[in-house]
Amino acid sequence: MTWGKCSTWESFKPKNVLDLSFGADTCSYFTAGKVKASTLSLTVLVVIEMLNAVNALSEDGSLIQMPPWVNPYLILACMGSVLVHLVILYVPVLAKIFHVCPLDWHDWVLVMTFSFPVLLLDEVLKFVGRQRLSKKKVSPRKSD
Repeated sequence: MTWGKCSTWESFKPKNVLDLSFGADTCSYFTAGKVKASTLSLTVLVVIEMLNAVNALSEDGSLIQMPPWVNPYLILACMGSVLVHLVILYVPVLAKIFHVCPLDWHDWVLVMTFSFPVLLLDEVLKFVGRQRLSKKKVSPRKSD
């Protein structure tokens, strides 16, 4: 209830997180840290959705069998979406409107670390789906 008076808190000693130091101004934990966390979360969601769009090119075909460039409109749409997101992040007026902050190189490494596994997971699921489909074709059920 007294978070607005956080500078008077004696027991609140925050640690540095992702190169953000909150030691000098403990109240910044509720402003800068919150904005950075929400920006990272939003960016991970944007990147994951773009990767999911690429994954959706084929229901059971690998990205090796059907590379993303077979649908240039999808590539353009994904690039457009990411470009709009980048403009929102790096144009100060828009960043203030959307309550986000610019990301540095370390932040982008984190974003890709949490986003990239969606490609691997979908490739595994597609592989399992292909294996099940091939087993059904090889051994059809006997009718009674």
